[in-house]
Amino acid sequence: MADSETEVDVEEAGAENTGAEENLTEEVAKEKIDQEVLQTIPVTITVQVGRASLKIRDLLKLTQGSVVELDRIAGEPLDLLVNNTVVAQGEIVLVNERYGIRLTRVIPATDRMKNI
Repeated sequence: MADSETEVDVEEAGAENTGAEENLTEEVAKEKIDQEVLQTIPVTITVQVGRASLKIRDLLKLTQGSVVELDRIAGEPLDLLVNNTVVAQGEIVLVNERYGIRLTRVIPATDRMKNI
């Protein structure tokens, strides 16, 4: 009788371990799925050179060759926005005859959260 009790105890302990391992496996799988889902969400990236405010009458006067003065000084860093939130600043570069942006400053996540 003592042997059968011991066997039951061992089997129950084994069942508990299996349950814990399954829970851990499910948590790891859930975390991996969450990361996979997050990594496939499209975002809009915008580089903001500057801004200008115009009255409608001035906007209607614009023609080809018109110049709109922006609020930034030449050489000032440009803003990199992700879904309309500034996440970095940088400077324009050419990459294989295309424009790019070299990041010179990444805004800390804590500061980004304040602006949301």
